[in-house]
Formats: sequence, structure tokens, C-alpha cells
Amino acid sequence: MLNKDENLTKDLVKLGQNVADVGEEAVADVVKTTVDLEKEGVKKAKDFWHGLGPGLVTGAAADDPSGIYTYSQTGAKYGFSLLWLAPLSFPLMAVVQEMCARIGMVTGSGLANNIKKYFPKWVLYSTALLLFAANTFNIGADLGAMAQATQLLFPGLSFWFLVLGFTFLSLLLQVLVPYTKYAKYLKYLALVLFVYVITAFTIRGFDWVGALRATIIPHLNFSQEQIILICGILGTTISPYLFFWQTSQEVEEKIQNGETSIASRQENITSQDIRKMRLDNWVGMFLSNIAMYFIIAVCAGTLFKAGIFNISSAAQAASALKPLAGNQAYLLFTIGIIGVGLLGVPVLAGSASYAIAESFGWREGLYRKFREAGLFYGVIIFSMLIGLIINFVGLDSIKTLIWSAVFNGLVAPVVLILIVLLSSNKTIMGKYANSPWTKIIGWMATILMVVAGIATLYSIFF
Repeated sequence: MLNKDENLTKDLVKLGQNVADVGEEAVADVVKTTVDLEKEGVKKAKDFWHGLGPGLVTGAAADDPSGIYTYSQTGAKYGFSLLWLAPLSFPLMAVVQEMCARIGMVTGSGLANNIKKYFPKWVLYSTALLLFAANTFNIGADLGAMAQATQLLFPGLSFWFLVLGFTFLSLLLQVLVPYTKYAKYLKYLALVLFVYVITAFTIRGFDWVGALRATIIPHLNFSQEQIILICGILGTTISPYLFFWQTSQEVEEKIQNGETSIASRQENITSQDIRKMRLDNWVGMFLSNIAMYFIIAVCAGTLFKAGIFNISSAAQAASALKPLAGNQAYLLFTIGIIGVGLLGVPVLAGSASYAIAESFGWREGLYRKFREAGLFYGVIIFSMLIGLIINFVGLDSIKTLIWSAVFNGLVAPVVLILIVLLSSNKTIMGKYANSPWTKIIGWMATILMVVAGIATLYSIFF
């Protein structure tokens, strides 16, 4: 009996050891699988991030400080009632920017070069000059907004010192920093837009139900100020400077990867290239519209709720948030203005320079050194200096923003017509021409901008 018990004990011990061994192997397998999955997840995240480029930067640049002011004033003046503009403008913006990207990829040339090739010169020159004027006004407003936002964090610094500092910092980055490094800086700056999403979640008692209701149900009162603000919102999201920037950046992206502009023509483009571009573009536009949505929502849930219906700048919106939403919201909002300004100003100056340089056949491209493209960089410098001067001559910042929106409202429909025609032309685009649905959405965006531009002009002058 004792022998049987001993044998049973030994068998149980052996069984326990086997179970322990199996358990150790199972745990080891689980740990190894978990590590492998983490590595795979990290790799996919890195690949996703590296796959983003011109689309991400272009989308983020749409929410420059003047755009932030427009969104802030919209929320402060009308509460949640215009939140529906974010989901409305998102597909229109994304489709138009995708058209621009395809034009750049297929032709290997910027938008102005394509307009010059297929349309009368007067169309090209008038478009380029109007774009330069609108962008220069916008640069001036953005530099002032960045300086005012910095003063909120460091009250002792002079406004004039800060405007000069931001102007020359931006110029140094554009002119002296190699494009490969510069493009990486712009991508990381795009992430600043997430601060506006975070800001909404720092506000206690935020009316999420009211925000959701206004997102689904449109509301308009057709007042002059509301029409101008709507034009400003559309002019910031579906904006000419974004068209020119994205088209040229697709070309520069090819050159950055060691290809020539000839190698980016349609016979060398793969379906994978198109999918990568489309993902980059839609992610960038989605980020842009999410930021717009939350800026309007934050100001609606705080300023409008507190009866602060008018603000004079994006910086004032940030300042007004402090007693209403606390230091966290105030700091995040302020940092966002400075961050997107550092992103938006170079895009404004660069897009104007691409348009002017391509119009007159000058050497262009941020990948070139200053001595190789002096006139191209000269336009950037000139537009930045004019923007700087705007802050010294006493122009009203609100009027500057309104007129830049009007300029964009006037230029956008003209450029949109050219973009839809170019990207729909099978002789130019081959198999990458617009699909019927893409063409329909492109014309819808064009009609919307025409209506917004006419309505704004009518409300101002009549």
C-alpha cells in the first residue's frame, strides 16, 4: 500500500513538473507573441507616419492663426450652430486636395505650370497675383497673432520684437534649412492641432449633446457677419494657397526620394503610389477639420456660454478661456496658435512663391539652394517682409482677416474651375483622371465657393 502511495506521489510530482514546464513554455510563447505583436504594431505605426507627408502638412496649414481666429469668432458669436460646416467641408476639401496631388504626381509640375500650359496667360497671371495678395495679407495677420499669443505666455516681451523674431525665424527655416529636414519639422508641427481636441476634454460641464445636435442639424440666420464668417471658414479650408502648395509638394516629395520630375509622370505611377497619396491626403484633411470642429466647439462651450460674443484675435480667444475653462485650456489654446503659425506662415509664403516663379518660368523649389533659385526665394522674402510691414502700419487685424477671406473667396472659384478641368482631362491625366463622383464633388465645391464669394461681396457693398 505504501509503495502504491509513493508511486502515486511520484506520478503527481512528475505530472506537476510537466504542467509547470508546459506553463512556462505557454507563458514564454505568450510573451514572445506579445513582443512580436508590439514590434509589428510599432513598425506599422512608423510606416504609417513615414507614409504621411504633403497631405498632412497641407491639412494642418489650413488651420493657421487667421483660421483659428475665424473659428474662434464663429463659436463665440454663434455657439454650436455652425458646427455642421466641419463635416460638410471635409469631403469637399479632401477631394479637391486629392485632385491637386494627382496633378502634381502625374504631370511632375506644379499647379501654375499646368495652368500656364493649358490656359491663357491672363488667367495664370491674374490668379497668381491675387494669390500673392491674399497670402501676404494672411501672413501679416498670422505673424501678429503669433506675437500676441506669445505675449500671453511672456507678457514682458515687446510685440514688435516678437513679430520681427517670428518673421526672421520663418525665413531662416525656409531659406537655410535643407528641405529634407524642413519637411520633417513641418510634419511634427502638424501634430500641434491635437491640442484643440485635448482642450475640449479639459472643460468641465461641456455640452456634448448640444454640440452633436448642431453637427447634424444646420442653422443659418443669413446676417452679414455670419455670411463673412462662413466665407472665411470655407476660404480657410478650401483655400487657393493649399492647392498650389500640395501640387508642388507632391513633386518635391518625388525629388526628395531621389526621383526627377520626369519620373513622376503617369507611366511611372503605381496604384500603391495613389493609395499612399490618398491616405496621406485624407488623414491631413481629417485632422484639419477635426481641429476646426473643436476650436468652434471650445469657444461655443465657453465664450458664447459666458456671453463673450466678440473677440478681436485668436490670442484674445485664448486669453478669454483662462477664467472660464482654466489654465490647461488657456495654455493649450495659446501653444496651438504659435505652433500652427510656425507651420502656416511658411506654407503661405511658399505657395505664393511657387505660383509666381512657375508663372514666369523661374527656377523654383525648396529643395534647391538659395543660389540656385534666387528669384523663388526672393518672392518668399518679399511676401514675408510685406506681411511684417502690415503689422507696423496700423492696419486693423480684423479687417485684414476679412479681406484675406474675401480674396480667397474670389480666387478659390477660379482656381477650382481650373483644377477640376485639368484633373478631369484624360489627355493630361490618362487613367488617373477624375472619376464621375470625384468630378461631381469637385464642381460642388466650386459652386459652394462661388456662392460664398458672391454673398460676401454683396453683404459688404450692398
